[in-house]
Amino acid sequence: MREAVISFPMFGDGFAINPPAYFSIGSFNIYVYGITIAIGFLLAVVYVNAFHDRLRIAMDDVYDLTIFAVLAAIVGARLYYVVFNDLSGYLADPMSILRIRDGGLAIYGGVIGAVIALVLRCRRKRIPAGKALDVAALGLLIGQCAGRWGNFFNREAFGYETDVFCRMGLTAPGRETVYVHPTFLYESLWNLAGLILLHFFCKKRRKYEGQLFILYLAWYGLGRMFIEGLRTDSLWLVPDVIRVSQLLAALSMLCAVALLALNARRLKGGQSPLLGTLIHDGEPEDEQSSQPPEAQDSAQPSAEDGDGVQPLDSGGIIEESTDCVQPQTEEQRPSGNADETDGK
Repeated sequence: MREAVISFPMFGDGFAINPPAYFSIGSFNIYVYGITIAIGFLLAVVYVNAFHDRLRIAMDDVYDLTIFAVLAAIVGARLYYVVFNDLSGYLADPMSILRIRDGGLAIYGGVIGAVIALVLRCRRKRIPAGKALDVAALGLLIGQCAGRWGNFFNREAFGYETDVFCRMGLTAPGRETVYVHPTFLYESLWNLAGLILLHFFCKKRRKYEGQLFILYLAWYGLGRMFIEGLRTDSLWLVPDVIRVSQLLAALSMLCAVALLALNARRLKGGQSPLLGTLIHDGEPEDEQSSQPPEAQDSAQPSAEDGDGVQPLDSGGIIEESTDCVQPQTEEQRPSGNADETDGK
């Protein structure tokens, strides 16, 4: 099927393309699928680098966590596929488990592996796990949005035959054109919409660390639950009855919605959220997150900033509060200027 010509009738009857699934350098084949994954990864890093101050996490920590998360995601994606695809066959030939270049990765397994690695690494580095998971949620949406186009080049992850307006035609050599649901496109657009929503939610309404990740689970689970039902290459828990990823999507979506509702109720009652910590403690998030932590720590009030203290003259100072400060005499006044005294 990788050699099939792709067409989209909604762009006109003459629209047809045949993009290569791979190209070769010598005897080594480089698959476009891997390139799209790499592009998604780089876009996620660029995005997080631009907005890490708002998420209040250092980029050094992001790079450190990313290394562990990516490695764990590859392992998790492969194990998920092996377990639910043909476990007995892989056990009969254990070395085939390592041949990931032959295909066989599952996104949900990758998410599970990455989350486990992030939580363990955060505990080691004493970084709030909710903060790291919020970063991961945005990165996952970007990576999934770009990575699904790898399915396009591979002519895979499509759905049942259909006549919907956005159907995709596949014309294999010597065969008639088959029109199917472009489920890769559905999921890519769904993830893009989720990224836009979470981006603006993070800027205005994010209340606690971990909230973005819970929203990601709800959003992605809702979309994947319906899209998975259209696919023809699903992994089955019960053959022809229960799809593994569809069940997992439904359960994660329901749990996430329940947790969001519970946390909203707790916040309304003045309680701390479950599985997360409040972001602002008496100060708006925008004011705290607009500058890096080092700047926040060093931004101590001085006499020039006011801090309730205003200089009068050489006779002394007076404080703008109900607690009056008696003017200092020349003998009582310490040496040095006002800034040096305020900084001690």
